[in-house]
Amino acid sequence: MTDLTQALIPAQQLDEVLAPIEQATGMPNAAYTSGAFFNEERDRVMAGTWACVGFASDLVKNGYVKPVDFMGLPLVMMRNKDGETQVFHNVCSHRGMQLVAEEGEVQGVIRCPYHSWTYDLNGKLRGTPHIGGVGQHKVEGFKCEKHGLKPIRSAVWMDMVFINLDGRAPEFAEHVAPLENRWRDFIGDDGFQLLRRVNMGGNLEITVNCNWKLAVENYCESYHLPWVHPSLNTYSRLEDHYNIQFGEHFSGQGSLAYRLSNVAGTRLPKFPSWPQDKLEHAEYVSFFPNVLLGIQADHAFAMMLEPVSAVQTVEHLRVYYVGDEATQDAYAACRTSTLESWRVVFGEDIGAVEGMQRGRQSPGFQGGVFSPVLDHPTHFFHQWVARRVRGDAEAA
Repeated sequence: MTDLTQALIPAQQLDEVLAPIEQATGMPNAAYTSGAFFNEERDRVMAGTWACVGFASDLVKNGYVKPVDFMGLPLVMMRNKDGETQVFHNVCSHRGMQLVAEEGEVQGVIRCPYHSWTYDLNGKLRGTPHIGGVGQHKVEGFKCEKHGLKPIRSAVWMDMVFINLDGRAPEFAEHVAPLENRWRDFIGDDGFQLLRRVNMGGNLEITVNCNWKLAVENYCESYHLPWVHPSLNTYSRLEDHYNIQFGEHFSGQGSLAYRLSNVAGTRLPKFPSWPQDKLEHAEYVSFFPNVLLGIQADHAFAMMLEPVSAVQTVEHLRVYYVGDEATQDAYAACRTSTLESWRVVFGEDIGAVEGMQRGRQSPGFQGGVFSPVLDHPTHFFHQWVARRVRGDAEAA
């Protein structure tokens, strides 16, 4: 722990989070309200793992670039001429100018607005006008190949773009394998390849005034269902849910009675391998640190949590349907109904997470307690955070 982190969250409080659930407390208020802790969190909690920074399908064509801000770090996602998605630090190698300010298609090269240095879509430095004086575009001893854009280790999975800032996390395929293995029982070996994004009926952005961790915690558990989601609880009740936690960075909830198709009248193509006796099963998994996933027989979704500040988060939802047939106009109304159902559910959560954020201002609350039966997935996430804040070797 750094001195600043230790001052904000003493080691004893982290030990209490890591206690068995019957004795444990949650992360203290400072973890949700302190701007100083938020600034430390990117490097202590996020950097050593794989965090999501965007969606590959937002790069709508080859040659497209999109700047993103990751907890104050300026990055740029690029799709090169061969269709490969990469992530770079969004700064010119010359004087540190932000290179890309707006998303869009690049014609030719990326040009720095300050001194007009140029880069190709693989991050290579291609032009250095007047570097050796007026009209001298090269200079002895300066090698362009040493001064390209600085790449960030990245991976694309289920359309999401993940980065590992410190470059030391296990390979992403190893990182995500426990989830793929779990969901293979539902969607088969080729299920992820069948997912299709459709712009109409496929995306949603919600700004919530809460710390990003509260959105994860809320998603992990079904305990709040009867009171926060009364409509959803009529067809996917609390008693129909079960806890999920596995691997090192996955927890959430599952439902044995997901019946949106019956309630909303949706009829969408289903995963061919989905077991017939589990058509009403669904799982909702938090993929730590900042991805919320849902899988149903006829669609999936991914929500990226963008931490804007200690007290604000933007939720970026993308819904995916099964196979090319599901993208056709004949299913437009069903896709719209599906998206609207999730708009309602996630909209109902806003009051809960913002209410918890307001409550974190109270000295009368110091982390709270957990239900030893219904809060295991949430406690699992608290422990994941605590280990990374503490700097445990196994969390690195």
